[in-house]
Amino acid sequence: MACPACGTRNRVPADATGTPRCAKCHAALPWLADGGDGTYDAVVARSPLPVLVDLWAPWCGPCRMVSPAVEQVGRDLAGRLKVVKINVDDNPRSAARFDAMSIPTLVIVDHGTVVDRQVGAVPAPALRAWVDRALATTQAT
Repeated sequence: MACPACGTRNRVPADATGTPRCAKCHAALPWLADGGDGTYDAVVARSPLPVLVDLWAPWCGPCRMVSPAVEQVGRDLAGRLKVVKINVDDNPRSAARFDAMSIPTLVIVDHGTVVDRQVGAVPAPALRAWVDRALATTQAT
């Protein structure tokens, strides 16, 4: 991951226990990770930050359309949000865990608890507004 502040390349493990920061300038780094059936607890449930889980599939057109906006939200909210992408074709237990009957399904998880969900592709501004509302809920509890 390249630091948005100074450009230094950093490694950001999917299951880190703290908030990722640049090794050089200490700016918060975007936390974009892949997750799956075998890594859910480490990558999502035990995350120190709220997690935006993107349940998607490579053949899904709407998933590919919303993916850049999901990743941009992760970059914009570096240090406040983790983004985890889960391919439902490769991880059917994760799809079942979130009752993902349609994709894309976006879920906000805070300390292992589902806070909110959004089914279907939405425009980038609506996605950002939804995430902001969900994060306000996680900070209020």
